[in-house]
Amino acid sequence: MSVASALAIGRARGGQRLSVVRDYGIVMSFVALFVTLTATSDVFLTQRNLLNVLDQSAAVGLMACGGTLVIIAGGFDLSVGAIFAITGVIAASMAKYVDPGFALVLGMLAGLVLGAVNGLLVTVGRVNPFMATLASSIIIRGIALVITGGFLVSVTNRSFSTLGRGVAVLDVKWSIVIWLVFALACGFLLARTTFGRHVYAAGGNADAARLSGISVGVIRTITYAVSGMSAGLAGVIVTSRVSSSQADAGTGIELSVIAAIVIGGTSIMGGEGAIWRSVLGVLLLALIGNGFNLLGVNPIYQQILQGAIILMAVAVDAWARRTRA
Repeated sequence: MSVASALAIGRARGGQRLSVVRDYGIVMSFVALFVTLTATSDVFLTQRNLLNVLDQSAAVGLMACGGTLVIIAGGFDLSVGAIFAITGVIAASMAKYVDPGFALVLGMLAGLVLGAVNGLLVTVGRVNPFMATLASSIIIRGIALVITGGFLVSVTNRSFSTLGRGVAVLDVKWSIVIWLVFALACGFLLARTTFGRHVYAAGGNADAARLSGISVGVIRTITYAVSGMSAGLAGVIVTSRVSSSQADAGTGIELSVIAAIVIGGTSIMGGEGAIWRSVLGVLLLALIGNGFNLLGVNPIYQQILQGAIILMAVAVDAWARRTRA
């Protein structure tokens, strides 16, 4: 065997090892952190605390599921925080005139429409995804500010809070159930349907996908619409929980969403990823925050740790791609 062949085999094996770390490192990290918190805190492994962690993670978790589809398809969505805010504003504002349940549905549908508009800007308008969704987020928050006039929009009807505070079964809130169902639905679409295969193809090699007859633009637009709907669903759930909304709600939440997706092993370059890993990414970040609170650690260090984890996840993905290439 020549030296060049040996080096090539060595690089291939190194790329495979990095791919394993990227794909399943989140599982090992989650298990290690879960075991550590169980051993160091008497409060952590209680039903109340664990359900609280899931409830508080539901909004980010919903948006991470939708965002995973967008990134795998080769897109990027920075507008979910703004959509999160305006859908809550729409739901709270409409609850004064229509049935509260219908108002919540209108808020979610508004997210779906705004997501589809983002998709059209990127595909039909051929605007860079980063700039398109950044600009749309500014516009959407501006519209939310116009609607509210800068004031808090409150809802006094008690039935409006059922979605955010209501219990579905065995002390499990509706927010957790909705997140679980949405994650399973997105996971099924991605892993078991033709649409899912087209999503991977669109993000992996758009030109090859087009040549094989896949409408990349349509696929990407659908993923943006799903992402907008997930942000709308998260927005109405949180608005229902607090019975109020405002234009600056969810500021910066899009960064937490992207962080969870990247930590979960979804490639920022598209074509690779999975819903279940994004869910674990959300839960890992939630456990870090919960653990810091339970152990009384300064939250400043929490931001440093999260940033380091994100940087490491992106670096591993880049190294794995470069080594395979």
